[in-house]
Amino acid sequence: MPRLAKHKGTIMKYELGLSSCGKTLDDKLFCAYKENGITKIELSKNDYSQMDLKEVESLSKKYGVQLWSLHLPFMPFKEIDISSTDEDLRASTIKKCKDLIEKGAQIGIKRFIVHPSGEPIEDVDRENRLSQAKKSLKQLAEIAEECNAVIAVENLPRTCLGNCSKEILELISADSRLRVCFDTNHLLGEKIENFVLAVGDKIITTHVSDYDAINERHWLPGEGVIDWNNLIDAFEKIGYKGPWLYEIGFGIPKNILRDRELTCADFARNAKEIFEKGKITVFSQPKPNLGMWD
Repeated sequence: MPRLAKHKGTIMKYELGLSSCGKTLDDKLFCAYKENGITKIELSKNDYSQMDLKEVESLSKKYGVQLWSLHLPFMPFKEIDISSTDEDLRASTIKKCKDLIEKGAQIGIKRFIVHPSGEPIEDVDRENRLSQAKKSLKQLAEIAEECNAVIAVENLPRTCLGNCSKEILELISADSRLRVCFDTNHLLGEKIENFVLAVGDKIITTHVSDYDAINERHWLPGEGVIDWNNLIDAFEKIGYKGPWLYEIGFGIPKNILRDRELTCADFARNAKEIFEKGKITVFSQPKPNLGMWD
């Protein structure tokens, strides 16, 4: 059974987490997490050079918010790509990841999220890129184990590697220590419940957000087309035990109509409504006639 979490007297089905993406890591943020029952944070930046990890560790301990995971950098694609057929680039990517895994482990982080590729990937190149990614993932799994940690491979959209359950399972077959981070708004050709049932207990963490199934959007659940009851049912069937971790910023995306920014209270309420399989509070709407990159 999933570990139960409490929020203001209410039993929550999964512990709540929220990515740091687009947020300032300070007392105000960590206090807001604590006040709203958000017990886990994923550190997420493409450039960690200016992040004081010791200060982040101190804030984590002060407010009782667990440093649950760290998202390894994935952009720009020409500089970071574990699937690159350029061995110098692939090796430099592994080196950058190794450095962050070691630094993250020093402040207690046990899970490291990795993108299996950049994009675009042509069909003719796909097998070679899969082979390169698997080689890299095996190396990263070894590095993580040395740090008492684990690598979670994230499913990706469009032509990226890992854009369906079959390919995610192929990628993590590179090493038995590999696990999966399930991003709910990255599947463009497969139902989310089918992905969950296929990948099963290899899923150890999430990136929760909604979308229109045209492209990834990172909207608040209820603003898009995902059937959240189906996802909860699938999680129950596989015995998912990880957190319900949102990967959504506070700001208003260019493709959504909202009259204000999101707050930690919005995420707590959203999770409660989803877990109770009730009506989701929506105070926004997508802009009409969105194209792929709108």
